[in-house]
Amino acid sequence: MVDIQVSGHDQITLIQVHGRIDSMTANQLGEALTREIDGGNIHVVLDLSSVDYMSSAGLREIVTALKKAKRAAGDVRLAQPSDRVREVLEMAGLDTIFRIFSSQSDAMGSF
Repeated sequence: MVDIQVSGHDQITLIQVHGRIDSMTANQLGEALTREIDGGNIHVVLDLSSVDYMSSAGLREIVTALKKAKRAAGDVRLAQPSDRVREVLEMAGLDTIFRIFSSQSDAMGSF
């Protein structure tokens, strides 16, 4: 089960995710990201502090969103991933591709 909350803050879209991102829920995250980026909200902060598990399907969705945002001169930045999610990002080498911040405010202030 996953809960996704989207809110706008000036030119930045904050997407807060709660729960597990696995093969059953990754498409919900992907749809939320795509909807925002396709709608012109290309500066995205993805708050992963309440995500306790992320599968390769979830990683694929956030990488797809990053590529889409970059093509539109935007970016997807990650805020406070849980230790478990950070470990998965590092194992996949994605910690070198995404800008990862220790707090939501730091990530939002980086734009």
